[in-house]
Amino acid sequence: EQFTPGDNPRMPRVRLIAIVLCASMTACAPAFNWREVQPAGSGVTLQFPCKPQSRTRVAMLDGEAVAMTMLSCSAQGINFALVHAELGDPARVAPALIAMRKALAANADARELKARPFAPAGMTPNEQAVRVRYAGRSPQGDPIEEEAAFFSSAMHVYQLAVLGTRLDAAAADTFFDNLRIEE
Repeated sequence: EQFTPGDNPRMPRVRLIAIVLCASMTACAPAFNWREVQPAGSGVTLQFPCKPQSRTRVAMLDGEAVAMTMLSCSAQGINFALVHAELGDPARVAPALIAMRKALAANADARELKARPFAPAGMTPNEQAVRVRYAGRSPQGDPIEEEAAFFSSAMHVYQLAVLGTRLDAAAADTFFDNLRIEE
């Protein structure tokens, strides 16, 4: 006797189970591939959801030329970045953090929505250490969301940033909360 798919009364149920299993396996697949990164010369360890690329350039920071290093990558349409610089003078730290915060807002044509203290273990206490939520525009004029943190350790200043058309709150928290400053 020959069977056709319509002859097996259990076939629709088996198909449904297969579809549900496939969908659940896809839903459980990690959206981000988190990895621990220790950028050379940064003094920090953090988690990136993708393999970051590094570049260093000289930029004006509070009126002075500073070699700034940026590690960044994109995953799921969101950009993740760490910017850091060694200043060499403790008197330059607070003004540099203020300048970094202003520059980030200007670059994204952004306005601050919310700011709160940011104090990772091992940082040098500074009233300019904050985590800020922004709403801005891309160079093409599209709306963007950004969250950034500014802090210091000794004479080293840092900026962590997450940027995209729509942020994933859990991914941003993972990025910010897994930062460790090497003491």
